[in-house]
Amino acid sequence: MKRARSTYLISAGLAVVLLSVGCASASQDSEAGAGNATNDTRETEAPESSSPDLSRYEGTTPAPEFPSDLDWINASRPLGWADLRGRIVVLDFWTYGCINCIHMIPVLEQLQTKYADELVVIGVHSAKFENEGSTENIRQIARRYGRNEPIVNDQEFRVWQAWGARAWPTIAIVDPRGNVVALDSGEIPFAALDGFISNVEARFDELGLIDRSPFQLLQVRKTEPESLLLFPGKVLADPEGGRLFISDSNHNRIIVTALDTGDVLEVIGSGKTDFADGGFDDAAFAKPQGLAISGETLYVADLDNHAIRQVDLERQTVRTIAGTGVRGSGRPSSGQVITHPTQLDLRSPWALELVDEDALYIAMAGTHQVWKYLISAGTLEVAIGNGRESLLNGTLAGSELAQPSGLFHVDGKLYFADSESSSIRVADLTENRVATVAGPLENTLFEFGDSDGVVGDSRLQHPLGVTGSPDGTIYITDTYNSRIKAIDPETLETQTIFGLGGQGGYRDGEASVAEFDEPGGLDYANGKLYVADSNNHAVRVIDLETGIVDTLILGRIDSIAVRPGTAESVTLFAEQQAGPGIGEIRIRLSLPEGYKLNPLIQSIYELSFDGGAVSVASALLVGPVNALSFSLPAEFASGSATVRIRFTIYYCEADQEQLCILDESEVVLPVIVQRSGVSGIEIRRRVELPELPTFGEL
Repeated sequence: MKRARSTYLISAGLAVVLLSVGCASASQDSEAGAGNATNDTRETEAPESSSPDLSRYEGTTPAPEFPSDLDWINASRPLGWADLRGRIVVLDFWTYGCINCIHMIPVLEQLQTKYADELVVIGVHSAKFENEGSTENIRQIARRYGRNEPIVNDQEFRVWQAWGARAWPTIAIVDPRGNVVALDSGEIPFAALDGFISNVEARFDELGLIDRSPFQLLQVRKTEPESLLLFPGKVLADPEGGRLFISDSNHNRIIVTALDTGDVLEVIGSGKTDFADGGFDDAAFAKPQGLAISGETLYVADLDNHAIRQVDLERQTVRTIAGTGVRGSGRPSSGQVITHPTQLDLRSPWALELVDEDALYIAMAGTHQVWKYLISAGTLEVAIGNGRESLLNGTLAGSELAQPSGLFHVDGKLYFADSESSSIRVADLTENRVATVAGPLENTLFEFGDSDGVVGDSRLQHPLGVTGSPDGTIYITDTYNSRIKAIDPETLETQTIFGLGGQGGYRDGEASVAEFDEPGGLDYANGKLYVADSNNHAVRVIDLETGIVDTLILGRIDSIAVRPGTAESVTLFAEQQAGPGIGEIRIRLSLPEGYKLNPLIQSIYELSFDGGAVSVASALLVGPVNALSFSLPAEFASGSATVRIRFTIYYCEADQEQLCILDESEVVLPVIVQRSGVSGIEIRRRVELPELPTFGEL
């Protein structure tokens, strides 16, 4: 017989069953919430009937109203059920560090696409961790995960308690009359939700109660300026090759820079959210995270594609070695060898670490295990953890992990950041034992905080990264505390070394002032720590000798081809008149349609003047071009002058950044300064697309 997860019903006597046929039980796909430590994991028989009575999709219990004083994002004002009348509403109770909640995001997106006119999804963010309760942090994570639906910050669990939610994630469905029809915990497949919602839609279409007019209360997120990095997740230092590899996660690519200078050497991936092998320009990733390298072979944990990718750095090709691109629903048992890994659906691989050049260890966050890929054999197997989400030490096979998200190996010991138990643990691969080295010792997922001390006393908050230095010190990103901490492997004492904690920030400098914002990964090389400072969209460099934190400035491109554009030209403009005093030089650039400034290489301007009627501060004579329209403060004095501005502009197609076009030009503008003039001058430069050579002409 088929098995199914049981459904928790609010309405007494309401015979609604929301089935997840063939799925794991709720205990495997959800995390019990605070004050709800027990979780009903009973399994019931799936009904045999495929033609349910549609009348039962009418609820009789009104949905609890949202408290009026809660913060909302992605909504023009706080919502109430009167605003939602006539809509089918799906409530998603989530917390942003929970991997099972992350797994529900694409399911909800599918529902929003299919039922675009009938359905409204509302995220109810009930924070597990203190850091997750910040409205601004929820806003950041909504951007990171692409969540555009209205989200209410239920920091004090008031909505959670009113609904009787029991675990993350929990899904509730409300009919167009505003009555509750079902409440279910765990990862629910699209097919189950789709089948249920289609029946609700059909029933209320019969009654003429579906409102399909545009939903007016969504708030369009303001366009934010593009940055070269967008939520970078992990970094990998390669001192032998003099390279730094950066998982530019939300740009769906890997950036390779020179380790010392930050010069961009290569970009791996088209930047499109997709699952495709091929050359660097054509291959596609989906929020890549962990990295590992052996010689000229790079391995990538392709998180949202649930796959492991292998990059040949010499041939500049990408291929998949494990995973299908589809999120799996189960897990192999310990000892089971998967001989065809590309036929197995994986679950959120988050970090990688090479051991003895043949064993690639994988932090499989979605199954709460560490797996091992044998490179020579091309096989995959579970290495650590029985798959139950918990903090339980023991043998490699019998231990229980909680969303491992960072790995580091030294001398037969594999350290891992066990994020949902807020601990750092170590697997002794020789002695077949797992132990805790930082954070709580108890079997709990709710002992977290921000305090130094020995293991058992120290407290962390959702750490994601771990690495080590030659002197044996273990370094970690204590992610939700926005700190970098060090662990003494002998005394097992944890000490904060960088970061001011709290809600995080951004500042370079000495340890006493430097700030980070939810750093995700880090690596060590040549006396320095390289940190993926995720929410600051930057890579930070910590010099352990001087104690100084700097931001890595990504510089020029060495190995990416730059096609020359138009030959350098000089354009003479008609004379302009300006008034004396403080004014500005307004610069307006325009690019060919479908093109943008290339963020991989810095465009610049250079100013010079003949005559003393126009001047600017010396620091402004040469500067970056980061936008198509910008202004420079200037001082105008009676008389005449000639303003010369030389542009070096790199631009590329809006969806293709690997190939850029270089345009060099000079503009000459005569200026007369007199009382009747306006308060400034304007320079317009239209960049024309050159006749590009074909591939054979390059």
